[in-house]
Amino acid sequence: MIDSRSAINPRFRLPRPWLTAGVFVVLAVVSLIVHQWAVPFNDVDWGMFNNGVDLDVYRHGSLSVVDGHRLYEGYVLGIQYYTYTPTSAVIFLPFAAVPFVVAHWTWTVCIFIALYFCITLCFRNLGYAIDWPLRIVAMSLVVMSLLLEPVRTTIWFGQINVFLMLMILWDLTRPEGSRLRGFTTGIAAGIKLTPLIFAVYLLAVRSRAAKWVVIGFVATGAIGFLCLPRDSWKYWSGTFLDSQRVGPSNMAGNQSIRGLLANVGNTTDPNVILWAALVLAALALGVGAAMLSHRRGNELLAVTLMGMTATTVSPMSWGHHWVWVVPLIIICLHYVLQARKPAVSVAALVAALAVGAGTFLWPRYVVNIATLGRHWDHAYLTGLFVHNSVTWLHWLVYGSYVWVFLITAVVTVVIALRYPDKVAVRQQPERVAVRQPAEGVSKQ
Repeated sequence: MIDSRSAINPRFRLPRPWLTAGVFVVLAVVSLIVHQWAVPFNDVDWGMFNNGVDLDVYRHGSLSVVDGHRLYEGYVLGIQYYTYTPTSAVIFLPFAAVPFVVAHWTWTVCIFIALYFCITLCFRNLGYAIDWPLRIVAMSLVVMSLLLEPVRTTIWFGQINVFLMLMILWDLTRPEGSRLRGFTTGIAAGIKLTPLIFAVYLLAVRSRAAKWVVIGFVATGAIGFLCLPRDSWKYWSGTFLDSQRVGPSNMAGNQSIRGLLANVGNTTDPNVILWAALVLAALALGVGAAMLSHRRGNELLAVTLMGMTATTVSPMSWGHHWVWVVPLIIICLHYVLQARKPAVSVAALVAALAVGAGTFLWPRYVVNIATLGRHWDHAYLTGLFVHNSVTWLHWLVYGSYVWVFLITAVVTVVIALRYPDKVAVRQQPERVAVRQPAEGVSKQ
């Protein structure tokens, strides 16, 4: 059990802090070498910092409304529909006001910063003191996470998901009763709808934060109506329900239940009844596992499970929506570092490596390909889901991220029910800081 109150009174420190930090620095350097081998950083089109098309879509969505065009009529940049809420177009205006190269590099640097804060928030909630060795570990983990397809494509496309995850982690890992807890999650839902699922979880655990999620969501939507009334009416009157605007269900990158069914069945329209039944089952499993984690005091795992549940049940979930595997790996590393029994540490390490393997960038080099609205002489497609040559493994690779969610949720439920009262980590004595009087000041 991990008590989330330990975020207030740190109870853990890294074992042999500076040695551990040094090991993680070495692993970060190795990860850069592996990434360069898998997808060269300096590739003109496919290098990690050489795209940003989604960011450009955000920018031109904002520019279209400034120019008096309708946000949800026609393609943005001639290649994509605008799929986020009207309020998001208002938020992206500062990036539309500067040249793309400035917006792109600013956005990329902010993703790295947001990743760092996500990781330190995870460690803080797990009960760690945020000292310099842990900061070095966190920075090293940012670099190592570039080997994960969700993180790599978030940066390559210029996506928003890391920022939304940061908003939710900061908001919901605070202690119950914190001021306006849930409001920031509601704002995230007002930008991109999937975070609304956290209101379901908060209602299930009878948290007052659920109302603040709704208030934040409604307030964000109201801003959209105030600034863009016609676009807001079109979006909320039905456009937001049209998942086909994002792309066909059977695209390889659709890492959701619907995507798995569509790809295995080689159809753009999988059976609706089967899909709905599996979605309800996944929702029940995800919420149930999160509730058990909450009751055991592990709010970080509960929030992570709900983040993965959202991507699993959504009609369309690209690989970069699955940035929630980052806090999942942090939780595994916590047990690697702090478990009382070696067997638990080994199991946690295997779990972390399994999650990493399932979401690794796994490159697939292709010559002469048409994608992203243009023809490419070559492409570095990434992700386990693009490796579809072995027919009998389609059920695994087509929805590899869905299986990460399923296994995580099932293991969480099994452990919570079988070992309801066991504490799996070492309990380190709390350190009480004693303030020393300043020189020349009386101790009386």
